[in-house]
Amino acid sequence: MGSDGIALPVLNWLVSAAQDWVEVVAIFTQPDRAVGRGQKISANAIKTWALAQGLPVHQPVKLGSVEREQLAALQPDITLVMAYGHILRPELINTPPGGTLNLHTSILPSYRGASPIQTAIASGETTTGVTLMRIVPELDAGPIAGQELVTIDSLDTALEVEAKLAQASVRLLQRLLPPIFAGSQIFTEQNSAVATFCRRLEKSDGGLDFNAPARVLAARINGLAPWPSCTVLINGQLIKLGLADVSNLTQYQPVGAGVVYGADAAGLLVDTGQGLLRLRQMQRPGGKMLSAAEFLRGFPVPAATALSCQMMAPLVAPRTFSRSKG
Repeated sequence: MGSDGIALPVLNWLVSAAQDWVEVVAIFTQPDRAVGRGQKISANAIKTWALAQGLPVHQPVKLGSVEREQLAALQPDITLVMAYGHILRPELINTPPGGTLNLHTSILPSYRGASPIQTAIASGETTTGVTLMRIVPELDAGPIAGQELVTIDSLDTALEVEAKLAQASVRLLQRLLPPIFAGSQIFTEQNSAVATFCRRLEKSDGGLDFNAPARVLAARINGLAPWPSCTVLINGQLIKLGLADVSNLTQYQPVGAGVVYGADAAGLLVDTGQGLLRLRQMQRPGGKMLSAAEFLRGFPVPAATALSCQMMAPLVAPRTFSRSKG
């Protein structure tokens, strides 16, 4: 059960390297959606992959008794879930005799919820990972079989970290599926007392408060790229930011939070509450994401230019967000 391309490496491994002892009997994925500027109805990457493999595809709008009967008729030993986008009811979770397992892209119990990759980066983490767990009715709270860690480098966006986690998921299953099928794998309960939660991201999360330290702003810009993307108003135009880091220039005369200090070979320098933020990639409305050097050749931003400043809504909480759908 999955709807996002992050699951493709796992699926390819299951039908190739693991094909002698694993059979994928069906795929459940989200219905076709309107995508792009033209809003053309299109299949997602998982459905496209499944059809190419000749596998049955189920695309329910909601999961109910009919879908439970469909799943039971397939007689699976295990259901494996990754980035599906549906809440599973207990009767569906318990249909396979081996239970329902989930590949969750965080080091649980940290970052339970809907945006663990983006939120880990935006929170300044240097390590994240993928967790294989049993699904239970409570959000991402099931017992854990194991985890595979990856590093978050200073110039990683959500795209780079997602690619790392996709490959880490394969390594995790290579290690854990054999003992799970053999019935020897131990599942360990999570410590829910230290759990943190993230929520679904919204377009409004792209605002930046330049009174925050440069390292906080750089992490948020990178974590929210390529979507929902952080943006700033410059001379009346909404500029999308694709990549940022912190300048190592420490001896400088502050010019004010959100005010352009100047530029160096790598990007546009903006003063913050602590340190200089370097904007490395920028995009005009209707244009392409460009390196800062390319962008500034066509859209000069002189020193002393003031950038728009907005409050930044929290992305992490010690309990589920009231607006999160889980």
